[in-house]
Amino acid sequence: MRKLALTAIVIASMAAGSLLAFASKPPGNSETYRQLDLFGDVFERVRAQYVDKVEDQKLIEAAVNGMLSSLDAHSSYLPAKTYQEMQVTNRGEYGGLGLEVQLDTSGAVRVVAPMDDTPAAKAGIKANDLIIMIDRQTVQGQTLNEAVEKMRGPANSKVTLTVARPGKDEPMDFNLTRMVIKVESVRYRAEGNVGYIRITQFTEQTEEGLKKAIKNLNKENPGKLTGYVLDLRNNPGGLLEQAIAVSDSFLTGGEIVSTRGRNPEDTQRYNARGHDLVEGKPLVVLINGGAASASEIVAGALQDHKRATLVGTRSFGKGSVQTIVPLGNQGAMKLTTARYFTPSGRSIQAKGIEPDIEVFASKEEQDRETRFISESNLPNHLLSEEEQTNRDRAERGAAAPRKALKAKDEPVADADKADSKADDKATAKDAKATKDAAKDAAAEDVQLKYALDLLRGTIKVSAKTKG
Repeated sequence: MRKLALTAIVIASMAAGSLLAFASKPPGNSETYRQLDLFGDVFERVRAQYVDKVEDQKLIEAAVNGMLSSLDAHSSYLPAKTYQEMQVTNRGEYGGLGLEVQLDTSGAVRVVAPMDDTPAAKAGIKANDLIIMIDRQTVQGQTLNEAVEKMRGPANSKVTLTVARPGKDEPMDFNLTRMVIKVESVRYRAEGNVGYIRITQFTEQTEEGLKKAIKNLNKENPGKLTGYVLDLRNNPGGLLEQAIAVSDSFLTGGEIVSTRGRNPEDTQRYNARGHDLVEGKPLVVLINGGAASASEIVAGALQDHKRATLVGTRSFGKGSVQTIVPLGNQGAMKLTTARYFTPSGRSIQAKGIEPDIEVFASKEEQDRETRFISESNLPNHLLSEEEQTNRDRAERGAAAPRKALKAKDEPVADADKADSKADDKATAKDAKATKDAAKDAAAEDVQLKYALDLLRGTIKVSAKTKG
């Protein structure tokens, strides 16, 4: 992988007159390397004739990033500074606003999720908002890394974000003060006889934070807790090993997730070690369109093992693995190397995890969720298996009509779905009754209330697991 990423740098350096030694060319690739001469020609012409002088490093980094970002929505080049900031973020602390973002098809920066108790969340920025300007300068034409770098900065410094929100006619300005974002990965509290645990992001601290939360909840409520709610809403993901550890904390065995790359020998499977920290007590997991990546691994594993009931709305659908490959003092590259699959063999990519019981947070949220931007809407996203199959058919001249990505098109557990039509009707009826009862409670967390009522037996729903 490293040789491939360095090819453009090598060619560019040669064009600039700096000879670099590199490994001998693989046999059979002579035509490819002849085509790479094009890059050297363009690079030299830009250096010599562009209207303004441009630093060689900037041109090379742009070329490398262009090569990687053309592959899919999550592959990219990380300059040294960005790479260092990413490492700090994974440790759970950095200076900024507290936003997880993606580049939108329009060229704006789309909010995947604001983090709890950060400047962005407190100001009212929401998932699915479009950041169109930063400090009165348009983000159009900027890379995602450039936009993120402008949003980050020293604590107590100011920044203005201009945001377009679906359903609003006029953009809104948010005047924010940056702070040191200490990602408190796990938060918890008792909701009567139910333990509530929220994971905001999967950092290096998550596994220990979860263990501490469960221990303290039981210590503070001895013998009282009859079930747990695990809240993964608006959790943009994070470290794979932490998602595996969280899943393992509620399972007694079996597969948690598998990753499958280009070659069959690259397949990896991760299994539970067999210790459920809550000793089999009922569990409800809350998800929504802002739950992505590592959150979907946890939700998918617990759903497939019938260990938890999933409540909320369909998750984001980021089911791909990014490998960070350091490039010495030149930063690193983030390269998509595999897809995630749940224990039953479902691919998360561009589909997401569908909840067992769909509950919208509010009528307004329901309207927003119908337009919620997911992985499948990202420009140049990695195709799902279904999308790949349709494209292959089209290329062979035998394309079948493209199907909408709906739960009924899932390739697994069809018999289980067919046997559960009556359960579907009962579930829909109960969900509607619960939502109707909460209409007048605008400030109430309807999804959490539903989860609590479910665990306490106020709502009776027949067991049903999709997938």
